[in-house]
Amino acid sequence: MIKVLIADDHPVVRQGLRTFLDLQDDITVVGEAGDGQEAVELVGELKPDVLLLDLKMPVLGGLGALERLTGSATRIVVLTSVSDRSDVGPAMRAGAAGFLYKDVDPSALVQAVRAVHGGQVLLAPEAAEAMLGAGPAAPEAHVPGPVQLTEREREVLTLIAAGRSNREIARALTVAEKTVKTHVSNVLMKLGVQDRTQAALYAVRHGLDR
Repeated sequence: MIKVLIADDHPVVRQGLRTFLDLQDDITVVGEAGDGQEAVELVGELKPDVLLLDLKMPVLGGLGALERLTGSATRIVVLTSVSDRSDVGPAMRAGAAGFLYKDVDPSALVQAVRAVHGGQVLLAPEAAEAMLGAGPAAPEAHVPGPVQLTEREREVLTLIAAGRSNREIARALTVAEKTVKTHVSNVLMKLGVQDRTQAALYAVRHGLDR
């Protein structure tokens, strides 16, 4: 069973999530928190597999809770109604394993809980676009651990995270576009990812996006 903790300051939201999640054969809701501080305390007490965490809560907000839970074995999915895309980067850097909005389809939320529990990192399409800066992006990406990149590859990765095209990267680094394509291929191979969105997510999670 996947043990889930729900943290949201609205009782109706918590009850709705609990009702739906408890219908799943492989998921059980082990607790509810009405603020970030309570969420941190319950994670320590209940040791849930997945925490669904709202960002805007009293006492301690979601970002503050994320920072206090750094190193926890619990996988944390931000589930928010806030449309401010500037929250995406800080949340992912603070250790979130996913970033979804409350208008997500219930079946998609269940799939997200299962995927995050399985080690994946999930982003709503809007959140992925916010990280990349522009353009459509895949909603799901797996983020590997730290790897060794050359200085030039790190520069290319940073520009990928900024949403730059190969041509724009070539201009920024004063190299041929063909050379950039080679660097991008090497970066994707070393990170073990399949596309630029996943590479950008790696950059955000490891502080290489700036």
